[in-house]
Amino acid sequence: MVHSALRNNSAPLPRTADVVVVGGGVVGASVAFHLAEAGVGNVLVLERDRPASGSSGKPIGGIRAQFSDPLNIRLGQRSLEAWQAFTSRPGTDVGVDRVGYLFLLAGEAEVATFQEAVDVQNELGVRSRIITPREAHELCPYVDPRSVLAAAHSPDDGYALPRAAVHGYLRAAQQLGATLRTRCSVTAVDVEAGRVTAVRTTAGTVRTPTVVCAAGPWSRAVGAMAGVTLPVTPLRRQIALTGPMSPAPPRIPFTLDFASTLYFHNDGADGLVLGLSDPRQEPGFGREFSREWLEPFREAAGRRAPALAGLPAASGWAGLYEMTPDRNALIGRSGDVSGFLYATGFSGHGFLQAPAVGEIVRDLYLERTPFIDVGPLSAARFEGRATARPEAHII
Repeated sequence: MVHSALRNNSAPLPRTADVVVVGGGVVGASVAFHLAEAGVGNVLVLERDRPASGSSGKPIGGIRAQFSDPLNIRLGQRSLEAWQAFTSRPGTDVGVDRVGYLFLLAGEAEVATFQEAVDVQNELGVRSRIITPREAHELCPYVDPRSVLAAAHSPDDGYALPRAAVHGYLRAAQQLGATLRTRCSVTAVDVEAGRVTAVRTTAGTVRTPTVVCAAGPWSRAVGAMAGVTLPVTPLRRQIALTGPMSPAPPRIPFTLDFASTLYFHNDGADGLVLGLSDPRQEPGFGREFSREWLEPFREAAGRRAPALAGLPAASGWAGLYEMTPDRNALIGRSGDVSGFLYATGFSGHGFLQAPAVGEIVRDLYLERTPFIDVGPLSAARFEGRATARPEAHII
């Protein structure tokens, strides 16, 4: 499938826009596409670097509906449907491979938590189930069945290619009339009488009545420019790539050890992707790849998947998660500043939820009722005006 390249018009920045989307990652790209598709005539996407240069640059991104919170389950379901149909709408092959997700559970409390979640998932139509250690080993031969009590599995989850998705959304948005500006940083958001009036950038000022903050780890600063509190903290996350293996690994589910946060899956070729959430990682904007986290990864692998404990890391990748206090997204419209919308703070789930989120932000902008009430994901929940969301399936 051949596609035209993204256009980054070198002409002067538009003087006006109906909507300015801040952030050219997968969430901002999805928002731009859905707005342009709905007929919003003047959508401008501003990206401080290049599209997919932040967290959306990850080589492979998981897609799933295995969550404990019904809201997250439905966001995942809606997005899975969109990922599956991506080749026709918006029209790009993003390498969707529904290999399934496999959560390894080593303790009775973990099994009980996941059984409760599976019951909720099943009620909403997700084909997940709790399986035995032997079944987990059959799905993923690397798993030592003696080291777990059970596992949670859904065959409809999997992964796709984030960079291809970002470019696919932005290309389609441009074809529908949206404008993309890269290497263009936002320096201020003007607010007059409680309403957004303009966005100031390193390339000039754009008059606009609406800003959508999809700036990922940089969202706190963008919100502050408008006087909107977005409690987002950047946190480095890393993966290692084994490179080609001989023999090539079997096709396995996206496998995660819930207790240690170890995870691994195929890399789309003849190797594996290895990852772990290092509890020693301090917040910050650093994105250099380092190898100290491989020590706890190898320790965890020695317990759950011994054959992986000694695998060399041929290369690696580091990016930023955009963390919120309860590890759930911020999606909504500011109640204090008219014309300021936000979709950020996904805490590692932005890629998998991006299609549904783009649809929701479109509806919020058009003042239509979204397919699901995202009121509980308002940033106001951290100001004592709403309740923080519980979510157990966090890695």
